[in-house]
Amino acid sequence: MKAALRSRWAQAGLVILAIFVLVAALAPVIAPYSPTNSSFSPLASPSLRHLLGTTQLGQDIFSQLVWGTRGTLEIGFLTGLFATALGVLVGIGGGYLGGPTDSVLNALTNVFLVIPGLPLIIITAAYITTKSQLPIILIISFTGWAWGARVLRSQTLSLRQREFILAARLVGESPLRIVVSEVLPNMLSLIAANFIGAAIYGILSAAGLQFIGLGNVNAVTWGTMLFWAQSQGALLSGAWLWILAPGAAIALVGTALGMLNFGIDELTNPRLRAGVKKLPKPVPAGTPEVGALLSLQEIEAGYQTAAGPLTAVRGVSLAVKPGEFLGIAGESGCGKSTLAFAALGLLRPPGAVYRGSSYLAGVDLLALTPAQRRPYLWRDASFVFQASMNALNPVIRVRDHVLDTARAHGLPPAEAIERATALLQQFEIPAHFLDAYSFQLSGGMKQRVVLALSLLLRPKLILMDEPTTALDVVVQRLIMQQIEWILGELGVSIVFITHDFSLLVEISDRIAIMYAGTVVEQGPAAEIYAHPLHPYTQGLIRSFPPMSGERQVLHGIPGHPPGLGEKLSGCPFFARCSARLEGVCDQAVPALLAQGDQHTVACHLYGQPPPVAAPTAVGEAR
Repeated sequence: MKAALRSRWAQAGLVILAIFVLVAALAPVIAPYSPTNSSFSPLASPSLRHLLGTTQLGQDIFSQLVWGTRGTLEIGFLTGLFATALGVLVGIGGGYLGGPTDSVLNALTNVFLVIPGLPLIIITAAYITTKSQLPIILIISFTGWAWGARVLRSQTLSLRQREFILAARLVGESPLRIVVSEVLPNMLSLIAANFIGAAIYGILSAAGLQFIGLGNVNAVTWGTMLFWAQSQGALLSGAWLWILAPGAAIALVGTALGMLNFGIDELTNPRLRAGVKKLPKPVPAGTPEVGALLSLQEIEAGYQTAAGPLTAVRGVSLAVKPGEFLGIAGESGCGKSTLAFAALGLLRPPGAVYRGSSYLAGVDLLALTPAQRRPYLWRDASFVFQASMNALNPVIRVRDHVLDTARAHGLPPAEAIERATALLQQFEIPAHFLDAYSFQLSGGMKQRVVLALSLLLRPKLILMDEPTTALDVVVQRLIMQQIEWILGELGVSIVFITHDFSLLVEISDRIAIMYAGTVVEQGPAAEIYAHPLHPYTQGLIRSFPPMSGERQVLHGIPGHPPGLGEKLSGCPFFARCSARLEGVCDQAVPALLAQGDQHTVACHLYGQPPPVAAPTAVGEAR
């Protein structure tokens, strides 16, 4: 919540709301008269004695406005509280428990979503004779909880499959404890947004009901002020402030709550966060490599922060030919995933591409707007995400994912289902799983469904970001066999990102080794495995045991990759390299130089070192 309040929108909304809360709390002090005191002259003009004038009954409008603040905010707060509590109970409770409980609660939610709320509120409120505001609050809450429950249920269905929830179950924690200590803390921003939305709904609904004379019209609220002003002809009498003051107050409170809600959105949605709305436009670089399907030229990409830009990818140039399998290896934090997202223009705020070009079949995707880029994605190039097992929406069926993809690219639904059925069968998934939800699939089945979806529009290129992560070795092998089928039978080019260097050697045509956002070595897979040149590549190979020969002690690479904001001079691998040249490697940035046919390496141990360069910062865009 503190992060949300750093938003200027949230701060402005909180200030406005705080003023109204203060007015409500100090109403007896601020209001000069009782709101029901009718001893003044009717329809008096604004003056120092009556700041907003008086009503037709001789009541002070300013005093009514001040006292009405208390009644109106009370309605908004209690409605938000009751509606949110009911939404949390039904949405999170049903989503976590699942089974028959979820089916019943979800059906109840759907019923309330389709019932016309306003007519139901009006009919119910017409039969209320009590002077208390509570019945109106309960009616509004009872008709306004379903939309929040639907959103919370959807998020809960996704959360309950996460590893930390499964771990809590394994250690024997009760469902109530898991929901309270594990699920709710991860949903606080959504719950807060639901509360604010319900409060706005409560204030507006109550004002609407009171304006048409339902509920207790003798209560002092902004809605009842509007009712009496309208019924007693305020505009015809020239007492326009009688209507304008409560109307403006309702609008201001709604605006303040909306601003506060926008601050919460900024917290949960990086695209809206302050400081990253205006991202730098990529500076084009280079021309596409001849004969390449995908040609990356001098890609620099990173993330915008309040402290300045952080660079995760620095000047990477790669090419993928038609039908080629390019493997990209490196430790976590070396920029592999950022490069893949940048290649297809998929980086979203706070991510940004600072410089470079990404040519797909000769078209620079980074020079296009998102709307212009969209037709190329999934049709010419698709993406299998690193967390693809969580990429499927848990509240819609696999069939709906297929139809959504087809609809977005103009593929007839019947043809899309036919293609999807054939692909699922190729991936050893029976066709009836088209009607399954993602939570009804195993991890391996989810991964294969995502692979099938990536092939639905028959793209020329697929980028795969660690598609075998978190799968057992049997399922990994099955998926790799299917990837070989994609490569061989369909002729699709593949960019495969993984930590598993031995896996790349087995299946790749070429391998690129990334470290600290740069490509330090690339070449044919067999040659890199047999004759690794860069000390980092040699360290990666030594980290995997051989399949045959004598047992040997494995030695990892000491240390860790530099952070995105860490200041560096010279070779980024210098601090971890056992073959470093003092006075050279720590002073000059190594260039990517050719070492034989199609084999390049960025290391001062090969060729002449370049002139000493000025120190560069990994965390600064060049």
